[in-house]
Amino acid sequence: MQIAKRIENLPPYLFVTISRKIAEKRARGEEVISFGIGDPDLATPSHIIERLCQAAKDPANHRYPESEGLPELRQAIAQWYQQRFDVGLDPNAEVLPLIGSKEGIGHLAWCLLNPGDVALVPDPAYPVYSISTTLADAEPYYLPLRPENGYLPDLGAVPQTILDRAKILWICYPNNPTGAVADTAFFDRVVAFAKQHDIIVCHDGPYTEVAYDGYRPPSFLQAVGAKEVGVEFHSLSKSYNMTGWRVGMVVGNSQVIDALKRFKSNLDSGIPQAIQLAAVEALTGPQDELTLHNNIYQRRRDLMVETLRDMGLEVLLPKASLYVWAKVPPGYDSAGFASELLEQVGVVVTPGTGYGKAGEGYVRLSLTIPDASLVKGLSRLSAWKGTLGRSKNR
Repeated sequence: MQIAKRIENLPPYLFVTISRKIAEKRARGEEVISFGIGDPDLATPSHIIERLCQAAKDPANHRYPESEGLPELRQAIAQWYQQRFDVGLDPNAEVLPLIGSKEGIGHLAWCLLNPGDVALVPDPAYPVYSISTTLADAEPYYLPLRPENGYLPDLGAVPQTILDRAKILWICYPNNPTGAVADTAFFDRVVAFAKQHDIIVCHDGPYTEVAYDGYRPPSFLQAVGAKEVGVEFHSLSKSYNMTGWRVGMVVGNSQVIDALKRFKSNLDSGIPQAIQLAAVEALTGPQDELTLHNNIYQRRRDLMVETLRDMGLEVLLPKASLYVWAKVPPGYDSAGFASELLEQVGVVVTPGTGYGKAGEGYVRLSLTIPDASLVKGLSRLSAWKGTLGRSKNR
């Protein structure tokens, strides 16, 4: 039996490897506290679950859904964008529900890239941007995100030979993994860049509703002309703690939406309708729990940043996202530091190199961990300071 080369050459997904290491230690009876995966530990709001249960009892929702999603959900998404960002969307042409935004992100490369084309991919970044590009027999060209530039890509540094082949630009703000944010002035520059070079912008924005200290992240689609050049992916996973329900959306340019809709119609049968109706409830129902959840994450953020700084790590206080991006101590690389924390104190952090070469020298920690485990994990990290001191003296 021979497996396709695209699969043979496919690296394991970052968090599969991390989960395997955790399972191995737990199988040995060791307690492991993980700051690795950004999977909200807080429950889906009860009114959303109630709507899901009601819909699940209706036989009409037991049948095949449609790939393009229920009209009620597309309308709810358009209404939410109008209210939240003052962005108008045609629910029939500019909105497409997804089986989680990861599914749409992964499939979009097949819709927009031909073999030999180039996708401009930030580094560090969510691995799916580059992996999907490679699976589509196209080529990722990496745009380093540097702290001195606010973790924004230097679009002016892309060589003309690459621009001649580039078809897609991926961006993500609030950013995963760095927690950096972007303003509408940056999005305006992205639109101008895309128009100049005939490039489609794909903005991954699932963290706009996870923000702190009164900050309200903008949407890429708020930039003038954004719908002419691109789309935005969003998700209910982080905003409403619905990662397990798998529901998200892509909105914006109608041609891109249509291409992905046609692709999906040949591969999947859409989101189960009961989950779609729960998503409608999430988007149109009470929004007060978002503030409560963000208050919890903000408190966790403050505790984590305080602990890491006390350890001597360089950490910026993130204004949004579920992550803290920390520079590893002198004498360590990302993988070595993450490995030592796991082996010495049973704490999991994600090495920055899991998100690209430019992530070297950093680790990512997630805030999606119950308070008791968070306190215990931070206590272990604080105790590790002695190990750090001995390491410096060796």
